[in-house]
Amino acid sequence: MPASEITTLTEKGVAALKEGNTLVAMIHFEDAAKLEDNPTVRSYLAFCLAKERRQMTKAISLCLTAMQQEPTRTLHHLNLGRIYLMAGQKTRAIQTFRRGLKVERNQQIIDELKKLGLRQAPVLKALNRAHPLNKCLGILFHKIGMR
Repeated sequence: MPASEITTLTEKGVAALKEGNTLVAMIHFEDAAKLEDNPTVRSYLAFCLAKERRQMTKAISLCLTAMQQEPTRTLHHLNLGRIYLMAGQKTRAIQTFRRGLKVERNQQIIDELKKLGLRQAPVLKALNRAHPLNKCLGILFHKIGMR
């Protein structure tokens, strides 16, 4: 198939994603994936599968293979991080976003990290963040407005 058709389908899919219509985007990316095995299309398709069909395992696998083929493309880190967030794996999502930022500065990744927010330092720095005393004091200080 001609490359222009794949490019057109990809552009239509990206436009649908920007409008928030992941179902239409998924259809375009599936059609493009049938024509050619492309890491960019695979990455976007993975995001759409996670969002629309909740097929997290398949989506993560697709995105990881796209990252293996194009390790310097931050788009794959962005999509994989978003998939991890949808799967409830916040720690992995943050790690993926940070790896993407090490490769290249990507404003969309920065925006995702800002949405997640920054954690404050533990109340007692000598103790681990997960220590029960730090947890209790952190909750208490937050409730009384000292944090």
